[in-house]
Amino acid sequence: MARVAALGEHVRVAGLALAGVTVLVAEEPDAVREAWQDIGEDVGLVILTPEAADVLGPEVCERVSPLTAVLPP
Repeated sequence: MARVAALGEHVRVAGLALAGVTVLVAEEPDAVREAWQDIGEDVGLVILTPEAADVLGPEVCERVSPLTAVLPP
C-alpha cells in the first residue's frame, strides 16, 4: 500500500501526522527541493503547501507519480 506524505511549512502540515501522513517539514526553498528528492517510491500521494508547490514548479503537479495535491491558500 502506498504512503501519503505532506511537504511544506510546519504550521501547515504538522496536523496531518494525526491522520497517519508522513510529514516532511521544509521551511526554506532549498529544504523543499531536498525533501522532494528524498521522497521514496512507496509514496503515492504528496500533499504540498502552496509555498512548496511554488518552489517545485508546475511540472511537479503535472506528474503522474507521485500524485500531488496542493492545499488551499
